[in-house]
Amino acid sequence: MENGDIGRSDETLEKGVFVNTYTHYLDSKRRLTIPAVWRELVGVPRRLFVLQGVNDQCLCVYPARELIRRMERLRNLSIADEQGRQFARALASRAELVPWDSQGRVRIKDELLDFAALSTEVMMAGTFDGFELWSPEKWKEKTGVLDQGRMGEAARYVGF
Repeated sequence: MENGDIGRSDETLEKGVFVNTYTHYLDSKRRLTIPAVWRELVGVPRRLFVLQGVNDQCLCVYPARELIRRMERLRNLSIADEQGRQFARALASRAELVPWDSQGRVRIKDELLDFAALSTEVMMAGTFDGFELWSPEKWKEKTGVLDQGRMGEAARYVGF
């Protein structure tokens, strides 16, 4: 086992556990380079779903397999479930499926970049099952909210 593989099991790679934060920049064509370690976690197909944040002004990014898993509940909605259908319609109509090029760059549509106020610098934050894209200003606002004293409460809330 090489040093880079310490603490990484095949199961971790298969499930795609996205951790850490990275700061990257949009290039002149507004492309964003995905960190190599995260591209490895995405696997095949080499595509990502990009969605508007539901509660935050950020973009949520998921490998295709993760979004398919999350869509199971939406697929089982009754056609009479107006609220569920409205949510599915709003989410899907604003989402984008993006492949990356040979250099690991993705081109996210301008509408999504504008929603998250992404113009040059992009904070990329792992969320275990995917990752989020934040403007540096919004990232500072959001991460300043959860101080160490509230971490225990948050951990209990999610059953960690």
